[in-house]
Amino acid sequence: MIYIHIPFCKQKCSYCNFHFSTSLTFKDEMLRAMKTEIQLRKDELQNRSLKSLYFGGGTPSILSVDEINSLIDEVLHHFSFEKDIEITLEANPDDLDKNFLKQLAGTPVNRLSIGTQSFFEEDLKLMNRAHTASEAEGSIKRAQDFGFENLSIDLIYGSPTSNLEIWKENLHKTIALEVPHISSYALTVEPKTALDNWISKGKVKSPKEEEQNREFYYLSDFLKDHGFEHYEVSNFAKPGFYSRHNSSYWKYQEYLGIGPSAHSYNGFDVRSWNVANNQQYIKKLSAKLLAKGEEILSKEDQFNEMIMIGLRTIWGVDMKSLKEKFDDRFLEHFQHEIRQKMEDGILIIENDHLKIPEKHWFMADGIASDLFMV
Repeated sequence: MIYIHIPFCKQKCSYCNFHFSTSLTFKDEMLRAMKTEIQLRKDELQNRSLKSLYFGGGTPSILSVDEINSLIDEVLHHFSFEKDIEITLEANPDDLDKNFLKQLAGTPVNRLSIGTQSFFEEDLKLMNRAHTASEAEGSIKRAQDFGFENLSIDLIYGSPTSNLEIWKENLHKTIALEVPHISSYALTVEPKTALDNWISKGKVKSPKEEEQNREFYYLSDFLKDHGFEHYEVSNFAKPGFYSRHNSSYWKYQEYLGIGPSAHSYNGFDVRSWNVANNQQYIKKLSAKLLAKGEEILSKEDQFNEMIMIGLRTIWGVDMKSLKEKFDDRFLEHFQHEIRQKMEDGILIIENDHLKIPEKHWFMADGIASDLFMV
């Protein structure tokens, strides 16, 4: 599978620490550089028949449909697509007007991930989103009108401008719009973001973990009552609408990341990353040189990632695979660390897979980190 990072946005959201630029001055140069990178790295993936292609960012919908199509054509020139390939485009509601969607419907893109975040103005203003509440709703309806049934939306809970009642209304609105996939995250305060600055100056209240906890479990119960499957801590889907791309990450499969700041993984022990600087990336690729670094993952790194990722999902950690990949030193540590948590009901084993019961999923990362080899 391939991930393409589009490092441009109209404006900076208050909570975001991803890599992007609000200037489109070097957009053409960036697209040429990306095509060059695709060409230079065409032999890195063992499986040249792609089952997923994902445009993330940044804001991929800031590109024109012709520009999106040209990147797809470049990928297709060097790779083949499986018949039922999932091609996802992340999009902001304000970009999804009728003209854009009409053109997009004529491309191979067959899944949209819409950055809705909330259907309430106060939330959107705090987050410094470019769209309004009405655009959030209207963009989903328009996408459906143009035949995009495989839709995902992002929702953020635990905002200082929200509460449980507002959160309930957000979820009722989502159900009414018949969206089949939802990715939902607690509002986090990342260092050096506008939100971090506002909180430090007392302009905005800090999110409260106990409220986020309550809203997370309401989210899970509510969506399951409406036919959704809670298949990863932050992801919910109707049957048949799991994100194929993200599920591949969670199952440790190889992927190729194109664009500044994008990461890649060979499926075994090598992880690489592109420079998180647009000008450096363009300069390197214009000379047909890769702008990336890489690391060999130690056995400890591989073990910890397998634990961290597996325990966030409905599938859990495959005990058989764990025993095959790691020696007695790891397995003895593992058995020792899980013993008390199993007695406390925080971990369980089902069909030879170690899992966290869903009632403890809000603390999944902390539970997993307790099992790490250091």
